[in-house]
Amino acid sequence: MSTQGSPQTRDDSVPTPADVVAPAGDVAGPDDGAPAGPEAPGAAAAPASTPDSSPASSPVSSPAPAPTPLPVEPAGAEEPKGRRRIGVLLVVALLAFLIDFGSKLLVVARLENHSAIKVIGDVVTFQVIRNSGAAFGMGQALTVVFTMIASAVIVVIWRIARRLYSLPWAIALGLLLGGALGNLTDRLFRSPGVFRGHVVDFISVQHFAVFNLADSAIVCGGILVVLLSFRGSNPDGTVHQQADKGERADKGE
Repeated sequence: MSTQGSPQTRDDSVPTPADVVAPAGDVAGPDDGAPAGPEAPGAAAAPASTPDSSPASSPVSSPAPAPTPLPVEPAGAEEPKGRRRIGVLLVVALLAFLIDFGSKLLVVARLENHSAIKVIGDVVTFQVIRNSGAAFGMGQALTVVFTMIASAVIVVIWRIARRLYSLPWAIALGLLLGGALGNLTDRLFRSPGVFRGHVVDFISVQHFAVFNLADSAIVCGGILVVLLSFRGSNPDGTVHQQADKGERADKGE
């Protein structure tokens, strides 16, 4: 007895298991470099990576750091004004005060209760007069008021001095400060009492008035302030026209 498929009973019309062979392209042999075992599920669907998409072949360039912006000066900014002139103001004020104070001591000791001394004929003479009012004998009934005004002027001048860079302004304010201090000293320490003291005047100009050196310093300082203002000069060293241009530039005009 023979079994089916034996060489003895083989029929060419009936295929044998050896004849049922998969096509050569469908089965990977051991020489093809593919794994012999069955592939993992879904392995055939995984896309093959290309050199262009690999991280090593396409490095990501980091963004360049943003340049540091340079400081922009505002429109109308000005150069440094130099040194402050508080020292000049104080020196001028001290000189004006000492000259006025010394002249008053001298004329009170030598001329009070004496006849006038002619300096330029009858036009200019020296004679001591006690003045309870303001400069040139005005407002003699307002001694306390003028004392308070002199004190306020000194405070205002000192506040301006904190931003003082102009030499002409320092001289002008120094004259004002020295003159105000000279007359304020008389108001505080001369008779008849504190805040009511009479100022010593001794320079008499015919058909004009009787005044002292403190009054002269105040008048000269005031005239200089007016001239500087007309020229457009400011105490901080700037000029009115430059300040106006800076303001217009800030507004974009």
